[in-house]
Amino acid sequence: MQRVSINLVGALLGIALVTVASGEANAKVAITRIEHCTNLSHQFDDALKTHATATQVTAAKTLQRRGNRYCANNKQAQGIRMLANALKLLGVTPTDLYP
Repeated sequence: MQRVSINLVGALLGIALVTVASGEANAKVAITRIEHCTNLSHQFDDALKTHATATQVTAAKTLQRRGNRYCANNKQAQGIRMLANALKLLGVTPTDLYP
């Protein structure tokens, strides 16, 4: 009888662990493209403060403006690419990449 109880507790513990693990996987909420545009634009503004002496600052600012314009005109995928490229011109790796 004790062996059955131990097996039952082990099985229930296994099910609980799987449930918790799947709950954590679902806890990651995908951000929208608009939120991603906003995050990249803010990241660019922050990066500009620390990388103001980068050789391609003017080109990066131009890409940021174009990216923001695309994001505002419901062309977020193109805007995200532009903003990511603007960050790369500053020598910064874009974070929070869209999945």
